[in-house]
Amino acid sequence: MSEIKTIGILTSGGDAPGMNAAIRSVTRAAIFNGLKVKGIYRGYRGLITNEIVDFHTENVSNIIQRGGTILKTARCKEFQTPEGRQLAYDVARSHGIDAIVVIGGDGSLTGARIFANEFDFPMIGLPGTIDNDLYGTDATIGYDTALNTIMECADKIRDTATSHERLFFIEVMGRDAGFLALNGAIAAGAEAAIIPEISTQVDQLADLIQNGFRKSKSSSIVLVAESPVTGGAMGLAQRVKNEYPGYDVRVSILGHLQRGGSPTAKDRILASRMGSAAIDAILDDQRNVMIGIKNDEITYVPFTKAIKNDKPINPELLATLRKLSI
Repeated sequence: MSEIKTIGILTSGGDAPGMNAAIRSVTRAAIFNGLKVKGIYRGYRGLITNEIVDFHTENVSNIIQRGGTILKTARCKEFQTPEGRQLAYDVARSHGIDAIVVIGGDGSLTGARIFANEFDFPMIGLPGTIDNDLYGTDATIGYDTALNTIMECADKIRDTATSHERLFFIEVMGRDAGFLALNGAIAAGAEAAIIPEISTQVDQLADLIQNGFRKSKSSSIVLVAESPVTGGAMGLAQRVKNEYPGYDVRVSILGHLQRGGSPTAKDRILASRMGSAAIDAILDDQRNVMIGIKNDEITYVPFTKAIKNDKPINPELLATLRKLSI
């Protein structure tokens, strides 16, 4: 393609705290570098339905502290078809858009990779997901805020768990990754975390009970990733009632609480750094990469690696949780 003069920004998939900070950063960094900016509403669907507007500095004023995304987000089945992507490309080019910054999770970046390959179109991804499950980056935008929300909720639940001497299962998000459950458990002083990464290797519930779980405590909290691999909090609670009827068990499912709220300072700074780095990447003629952060340094991660490679759980964290739960 010729020299890039106009970029588009969209947010796709599940919302995450800090997306607005990223939108702000991309917009202002682009304008600082002499580029024009177009805001694309409702993700890839907005590309197809032509929901595109000019973005200026004032469009992103007073949004860094807001949760959600001012650009809205939506799923788009049409974009999964060649015909839909062709229409999206035609609309983008009709607005003079030369490159697009996509803020979202693995599904969003998968769409960006396919679109980039089909049309030789510059796409840069920002990892916007509370699950922290994208390979090649130590953190994703929204993860720290969600983790703090989980910690605060677990702290409150512990008050009632202690008062009634109960075992509480708290279900958190993370269909394929246990980062929220594991780190949330450590931060909240929970007794255990049940996560999909090791559910296929060991019966985590039986392991907890058989190893003297709760023997010295009047109440316990266990964080559970919502994954079908773990059985979820409801499934585990039913197992306890059937297999270990001596326990008084309760369930709390945090759900979409975890996605909302004002982003933490850490998420605002991360989103701001990544947004600015996305423009640097475009100006450096980078293509098909996700902006990541490793050891506090910005990195460029090819879409293929970010999407296809599994991000491993640190076994040291599992060991730490086990030691501190006695």
